[in-house]
Amino acid sequence: MSLLDYLGIKTVKVTASETVIAVKVTAELMQPFGIVHGGVNATLAETAASLGANCWLKEHLPDYNAVGLNINTQHLLPVREGQIRAVARPVHCGRRIQSWQVWTYNQQRLTSQSLVTLVNNKSQGRS
Repeated sequence: MSLLDYLGIKTVKVTASETVIAVKVTAELMQPFGIVHGGVNATLAETAASLGANCWLKEHLPDYNAVGLNINTQHLLPVREGQIRAVARPVHCGRRIQSWQVWTYNQQRLTSQSLVTLVNNKSQGRS
């Protein structure tokens, strides 16, 4: 089972210019104070950025894949219920590095924002 399956993260849209994913808020996502754990925001951000970055690579550098290099997340509002939706859009897509801005929302409220940097690696054959 993948992390996305385990957490219940659903893919809504994946393109080279925008990725949207969502997760229902459950008890498993909470920290002891009754709000969604900040790591969930970071997970959503890196997942959305990675999906978009790899979609971009399929179109521009098909022998490459993107993996996370750095993430900076600001938690703006607590989330206690409902659904969290992450929207990722590219800031820069280059031959070696990509940067994606990600915003998470609960209802229409912005709850966190992240900047995710990814490195494009030459794909290795699997044995």
